[in-house]
Amino acid sequence: MNETAQNKEAKPPKRTLGSMLRIALLIASVVITIVVVVYCVERGHDDKEPFEKSEKEKPEIPETPEAAKEKAWRFIVSGDSRNCGDIVVPAIAAHSTKNEQPAFYWHLGDLRYIYEVDEDIAYALDNPDGPKMSCKNYLKKVWPDFVEHQIYAFDKLPFYLGIGNHEVVPPKGFPPGSPQSIQPDTNSAQFTSFFSDWLLPPAVKAQRVKDHDCDKTPTSSCVISARNYYHWIQGKVDFIYLDNASNIFGQEQLDWFKATIKRARKNHDLHTVIVGMHEALPNSISSDHAMCDEGKKNDPTYPYDKSCHEGSEVYKLLLDFQNDFPDRQVYVLASHSHYVMDGIFKTEKIAPADRLHGWIAGTAGAVRYKLADNSDRANYAKTNVYGYLVGTVDSKGNVRFDFQKLSESDVPPEARQRYQPAFVNWCFARNSQVTEKEPSGAAKPTPTPAYPTTSGCNKTSTEDLSGK
Repeated sequence: MNETAQNKEAKPPKRTLGSMLRIALLIASVVITIVVVVYCVERGHDDKEPFEKSEKEKPEIPETPEAAKEKAWRFIVSGDSRNCGDIVVPAIAAHSTKNEQPAFYWHLGDLRYIYEVDEDIAYALDNPDGPKMSCKNYLKKVWPDFVEHQIYAFDKLPFYLGIGNHEVVPPKGFPPGSPQSIQPDTNSAQFTSFFSDWLLPPAVKAQRVKDHDCDKTPTSSCVISARNYYHWIQGKVDFIYLDNASNIFGQEQLDWFKATIKRARKNHDLHTVIVGMHEALPNSISSDHAMCDEGKKNDPTYPYDKSCHEGSEVYKLLLDFQNDFPDRQVYVLASHSHYVMDGIFKTEKIAPADRLHGWIAGTAGAVRYKLADNSDRANYAKTNVYGYLVGTVDSKGNVRFDFQKLSESDVPPEARQRYQPAFVNWCFARNSQVTEKEPSGAAKPTPTPAYPTTSGCNKTSTEDLSGK
């Protein structure tokens, strides 16, 4: 083999410039084709609904705590806004709107005093009669005052309203012991008529239609007529308000409640049931200010047996729900007692396995009460406070409650301008039946006015209501 032949075998063949260009052009065309296809697909979806993969194609992404937190929402609850509610409720509205962004506010009853002129009405600077205000004038303006200075404080935030025993104090309701006083629908008639807009808001009206709640009556009448009890479902939570302002529920309301709970049992999208009412159910820590009140057992005007029986029946319906669905939640919320308490059913009369989760939040402006004697059994109990419960609902419908305490500095300017500063201070520092001991060596507080009010406004007949 000569040298020329050896060189031909040892050297690889040279690639021509033309072949390299062809390879480069091929690669470029593939890249361009991919880009064009992607661009066209994206443009094709611009004017359509977002593309969604089928359930089989969707990757399972675990929900992180941060994601769950983003989906959480809140609502707020309290009751008993008489005496100083025109100061405290606007504070609840301003504070919660700023800090909690709640979906709605739920009031558990006792709007105004009725027995006497509320202090915040008597001592408002825009009340020309002052503390000498007559009962006649007071009774004319008492519920419009609640709308103007408490409901309107929440602006456009949904306001769900409950009835309390002060809403059926004569002349707003019937005299205790009369046949009408143990007919909740009749006893609450003035209340349901005046506050119909807040007892039958759009969510409650829609829920009635969905429940076929109007099937037994003419649909038009049912849809437009407010009732003293109601419910609506929001975010996997069933919110139910029951009227026990007359110390009982009545058979019609009980039948409705049974039907509502029956539907809740079948609703697999529902996770939590929250029942609000004014008086706590029987056998709670606050049993001296609740249904089946032992202290009133011998009072001929108090329906003791009926109160005990019906209150226990509602408790059992909720307990059965809790036992049958241990993965769900049941809460009972009340006010009536003017303090805050968590764990109200932790009593000796109720076995640990039979205890419902219960709160009392009578903290919206009423004169504060002494805690019940066995309040040390509760998870948390405190008086001489104003504030509201915050219910936080996660993406699965679980609810956690926390109490938010308010201070005098939380009262917004629009509420303050109606009063002398001393009165605003009196509401927070002195509107209480509880006298707290001053710490040893503490300076004596600055004396504040007693702010007495006109008494005797709950006339029970057609006699003159002038208060003179």
